[in-house]
Amino acid sequence: MSTPNTPQASPPRALRWAVAGSVVVMIAAGGLFYYASKMAAAKRQHNHDEVVVNINAHSCDPNELTVPAGRASFRIVNRSERAVEWEILDGVLVIEERENIAPGLSQVINANLQPGDYAITCGLLSNPRGVLHVTPTAASDAAAKAKPSMVAFVGPLSEFRVYLATQGSALIKAVTALNQAIASGDLAQAQALYLPARAAYQRLAPAAQRLAELDNSINARADYFEKREQDPAFVGFHRVEYALFQQRSLDGLNPVAERLLADVTTLKQQLLAQSLPPEQLVSIVVRNLNTLADVRAASGEEERYSHADLNGFASNLETAHKVVELLRPMLSKSAPELLPKIDAALSDFDSVLNSFKAKDGYATYDTVSGAQRKQIADKAQALADALDGIDPALGLSGL
Repeated sequence: MSTPNTPQASPPRALRWAVAGSVVVMIAAGGLFYYASKMAAAKRQHNHDEVVVNINAHSCDPNELTVPAGRASFRIVNRSERAVEWEILDGVLVIEERENIAPGLSQVINANLQPGDYAITCGLLSNPRGVLHVTPTAASDAAAKAKPSMVAFVGPLSEFRVYLATQGSALIKAVTALNQAIASGDLAQAQALYLPARAAYQRLAPAAQRLAELDNSINARADYFEKREQDPAFVGFHRVEYALFQQRSLDGLNPVAERLLADVTTLKQQLLAQSLPPEQLVSIVVRNLNTLADVRAASGEEERYSHADLNGFASNLETAHKVVELLRPMLSKSAPELLPKIDAALSDFDSVLNSFKAKDGYATYDTVSGAQRKQIADKAQALADALDGIDPALGLSGL
């Protein structure tokens, strides 16, 4: 007896759609992979002149570099187990730096370098320094001969010097009051006085960050010391902050507070003793804002014990306002089209910070959401980008 042929059931519609969807996903994934590969190849081609520096636990490889004068890109790869920084130093002055490079990751430093020999720091502050040789080129020789007249910059630079002197005095006064509260054993008063002292420092931070050794003594975070908070070399503002807001104890803090007062007194003296070239008046503010945008706004690590980051951001912004006002008459003549962009960026950053104002200052940063932190970072970056157009407009780029 023959068995009748049973018609084969067609696959359910949902299954057919699932198969079709899988094919589409595979095609899309292939396309994305191809696109990503092309982009990565283009990026490698674009960055073929990057100088790669590997930071190991106790050294850099290489620790002696030679590059031609002009714009140079350094890719700093952190192969240690700690967040690290890398700096280019001209004597005691910081030329360029990148902070808080996470383990296993890399960051790029772009620097416009004049001929000469520079020191390079490498990770922990106790690590040996390296050497960066910058050789002259025809372009660097031509740029040196084509410098604009410095006479026009005498007024802004002199006024900025007055600003540094005024803010330096305010910093010394604030740290003296903080020191006295610590010496008297008043924890609550010391906590209250930490905030204005820290804000006073942040107004000077763009200029102070040029002074590598002194700024490390005043402002280095625990990450950059081998034993972190327990390292004897960990002093300065963040050591005081750690005691006041994390340990909530004044035990053994008197010597640290006294050292801080001595250091900020020296800071004012050195800021006034160091001449500031006109091409660095804006660049120190841009560098400060870039660090704010790249690291400080997202991580909240700058004031990790007190969470007073917003106070510092606002103080940094005050100094940016000051520099723009000093250069406004020159920009009005040389680049009037640039000022509306700069003013809008200043206003936007003001507005976003003002939205966090509280009765006694600003909200603590641990209450600021990730999305809000990104907004702060974006406004800081937009301001840095706007200010970055000032030097070319005034004939200072390439110096």
